[in-house]
Amino acid sequence: MQFLPDPDRQPQFYSGVTTKRLVAWIIDTILIVGVCVLIGLMTFFVGYFFFPLLLLVVGFFYRVATITSGSATWGMRFAGIELRTQDGELFDGQMALLHTAGYTISMAFFPLQLISVILMIISQRGQGLSDNLLGTVAINKRA
Repeated sequence: MQFLPDPDRQPQFYSGVTTKRLVAWIIDTILIVGVCVLIGLMTFFVGYFFFPLLLLVVGFFYRVATITSGSATWGMRFAGIELRTQDGELFDGQMALLHTAGYTISMAFFPLQLISVILMIISQRGQGLSDNLLGTVAINKRA
């Protein structure tokens, strides 16, 4: 990770990122649930019979599309953070897909999600499980 900002020499890139990721997650979840509620209404309530699957599909496509278009979901953009590859580059479609797949798998299994949250809290760069596996980070955009 030589191309990423060093957390010791450039801490402003990582300051408050874990909290900002939580804020972004809450905003993204509200947006995804809102879209799913609208889909349920538009399908004359049939969508509600498949609501968990609908949340999974809408959430997956929302994350891939928004991360591909700006290396951050709308919640991340609001919180002022963006995702970067191990080379310090913005995410492309493939990296957005891989990161979203890792996030989705970790959300499906509570122990993996717990490990991810603990890693975000204790690591210098605030990286979750999928970040560690892919070598990616979330950094402050303004830094």
